[in-house]
Amino acid sequence: MPARHIALAVLASVIWGLAFVAIKIGLESFTPSQLTALRFIIACAPVFFLPRPSIDWPILVLIGMTLFTGQFLLLFFAYANGMPAGLASVTQQTQAFFTVLLAAVFLRDIPTARQTIGMAVAFAGLAMIGLTVGSDLTAIGLGLALASAFSWAVGNVLVKRIGRVPMLPLMAWLSLIPPVPALLVSILYDDEWSLLGAVADASWMSIGAALYLGAFATTLAYAMWGTLLARYATAKVAPFALLAPCVGVVSSSLIFSELFGPMRYAGMALILAGLAVIVLPVGAKWPASRRA
Repeated sequence: MPARHIALAVLASVIWGLAFVAIKIGLESFTPSQLTALRFIIACAPVFFLPRPSIDWPILVLIGMTLFTGQFLLLFFAYANGMPAGLASVTQQTQAFFTVLLAAVFLRDIPTARQTIGMAVAFAGLAMIGLTVGSDLTAIGLGLALASAFSWAVGNVLVKRIGRVPMLPLMAWLSLIPPVPALLVSILYDDEWSLLGAVADASWMSIGAALYLGAFATTLAYAMWGTLLARYATAKVAPFALLAPCVGVVSSSLIFSELFGPMRYAGMALILAGLAVIVLPVGAKWPASRRA
C-alpha cells in the first residue's frame, strides 16, 4: 500500500477510536435514543446526491436495523448504564468473533484453527472483564455492549451476503433507517422526547460530538474504509482496525481520566490479542534474499 492509503487507513481507525469519546460527550445533553437519531439524520444527508444501491428495500431496512440501529442504540444505552468509554472501544471489537461464528452457522464459512484460537483468547479476556463488574461497570452495561457488538456482527453477515456494492452510497442509504425507530424509542422512554428541544438545550460540545459521529465517524470514515477494501485485499486493510480500540482507550484515559485495575487491563489485552490472531495476515512468503 502506498503511504497515502496507509494514512487513510490510520485516519479512519483514529476517527473511530475517538468516536467512543464523542459518544460520552454527546450523551451529556442527549438521551441514547436522541443521539442515535441525530447521528443518522446527519449521516444520511448524502442520499440527496448518491443513488440508492441496487438492493431491495426489505434487505436495506434489515441491514440498517442491525448494522446501525441495533448496534448504536444498544451501545449508547450501555454508556447510560455505566459502560466506560475506553472499555466500550475494546468490547465492541467482539463483533469480529460474533461475525466469525454467525458466518459459520449461516454462510457455512467454517472458522480456521487460527480463528478458533483467536476467539478462545478473546473470550478468555471477556470473562476476565466480566469478573470486574462492580461500581464503575454494571452487568447490564456490559450486557448491552455485547448485544451491540452482536447486532453489528449480524449486520456484517447481511452485508457480506449482498456482495459488492459501493460503500459510500450504501452507508448513506442505510443511515435513513435508524432515525425512525430511535425516535419511537425516545417517545416511549424519554421524559423529554422532543429532539428539536434537546438540540436547542444542548451544549455546543454535545452538538459538536453529534456532528462528529454523523459526518466523520459514519460517512467519512466508512467511505475511506470502503475505498481501501475495494482496492486491496481484506487482509491488508483489516489489521489497521486494531488501532481504533487503542485510540479509544488512550483518549478516554486522557480526557476522562479512566483508570482500570490490572484484571480489566489484562482482559482488554486478551481481547485485542485474540482479534490480532484473527485479522493479522500470517504465512507471507519472504523474498529469497531476506530468507538468506
